Amino acid sequence: MATSAQVRIGDPLSLADVVAVARDCARVQLTAAARDRIRASRALVGTLLDRDEAVYGINTGFGRLAHVRVPLEDVTALQRNLIVSHAVGVGAPFPTEVVRAMLLLRAQSLAVGVSGVRLEVLDLLIDCLNREIHPVVPSQGSVGSSGDLAPLAHVALALIGLGTIEHDGVVQPAASALESLGLGPLVLEAKEGLALINGTQAMTAIAALMLEDARRLATCADIAGAMSLEALNGSLSNFDQRIMAVRPHPGAALVAANVRRLAAGSQIQESRAASRKVQDAYSLRCIPQVHGASRDALLHAREVVARELNSATDNPLIFAAEEEVLSGGNFHGQPVALAMDYAKIAVAELANISERRTAHLQDPALSGLPPFLTRREGLHSGLMITQYTAASLVSENKVLAHPASVDSIPTSANQEDHVSMGTTSARQARDILENARWVLTIELLNAAQGLEFRQPLQPAAGTGAALAAVREVVPSLDGDRPMQDDLHALHSLVSSGRLQDEVERAIGALD
Repeated sequence: MATSAQVRIGDPLSLADVVAVARDCARVQLTAAARDRIRASRALVGTLLDRDEAVYGINTGFGRLAHVRVPLEDVTALQRNLIVSHAVGVGAPFPTEVVRAMLLLRAQSLAVGVSGVRLEVLDLLIDCLNREIHPVVPSQGSVGSSGDLAPLAHVALALIGLGTIEHDGVVQPAASALESLGLGPLVLEAKEGLALINGTQAMTAIAALMLEDARRLATCADIAGAMSLEALNGSLSNFDQRIMAVRPHPGAALVAANVRRLAAGSQIQESRAASRKVQDAYSLRCIPQVHGASRDALLHAREVVARELNSATDNPLIFAAEEEVLSGGNFHGQPVALAMDYAKIAVAELANISERRTAHLQDPALSGLPPFLTRREGLHSGLMITQYTAASLVSENKVLAHPASVDSIPTSANQEDHVSMGTTSARQARDILENARWVLTIELLNAAQGLEFRQPLQPAAGTGAALAAVREVVPSLDGDRPMQDDLHALHSLVSSGRLQDEVERAIGALD
């Protein structure tokens, strides 16, 4: 459902803008300045056609066929042929939010004004966003250079009246869908087909949405870690700001501050003096160093993707002021590929250390709590198998976290002899994030049970608010019962951001 918010294509976009358009259907409009840039760039394309000079992508073949000159009377057919021949993606369709982000980012790239397209191309992309018309785009088939050719070709295919479109929950042929909405299919002119598909908008769309989710997940990891710290009677002294100051990584300091606030005033912490523990296990003691390193990595990835949101990524580029056409490699997805491989590792590590805390909560030799957090050991298995599930997910993440960007397979008869695999990186990052959500869900379930075993000692205000939020959706485990519904309810609490919201209502905003 559309919101009243409006995003201006042609002005700098933020990751929050992408989320607003992709998920909340915020309306978009093209700035007047962008319209002027687009007109000037398009005028130069017309001049080049009049000169009858060979210009790549305008009147030549593509890739390895760049040397083949195309007659003037065939330049329109050339662009249509490019789209229909490149729309060969496979696999499950991208979610609607990813497609909407792709439409927005493709329009933003064209609005830089160096792509040589007509305003009609931008106007149709904007109509699709504002009227919630979504091309069906297969998720597999991009090597990330020359950009996301196959996924973006499926977007362009719908714009020219081929392929399929989803509108109001109904998937239908693009031609009939556009006609019913009073939108004639686009007839591509010189350069426009190439400008629509030669870019990084599939990988960047996935990356932008994933990184916004990862930002909130990192705070959820701090909340879960603080709950486990208390349930395991761990020491808050590990989070002293003086420790952070002598190794001044910003993420570590931020995480330590979060945990100090979450655990401040805990009766369980105050009881630790009677404990014989000298030091905690690394999964507790090193929460700032591990969570913090992941936050620093995610911040770097956000900076890279924020730049990519506002970049022109096709080839060649049309510089109207200088009357020059320059071929280059802005379509290469390597910046996003490396950033998303880094983000994959960062989020996988949040899950890795979370699973270790869950294992500690379940082991009476380490926790001082009943085995598997059950009230009748032996008769009941308690939360035993939740740790198995977490172990399975973190193991899967370790496979997915292998950097896709270290692989390259030459394409186009070795003309395109190094590719980024950036869209694979981004898709894997999204999968790792979802697995990590489940792992943290499992830790929250176990930590809540562990905190209740510390009664009558009460947790801190922050962790207490988290415990109350968990118990609003999942009752305490008194005996064995099917846990699937519990896990799904708690997963929704995490993925929606409601857990963080409830905690922040109690203690103020967390970083």
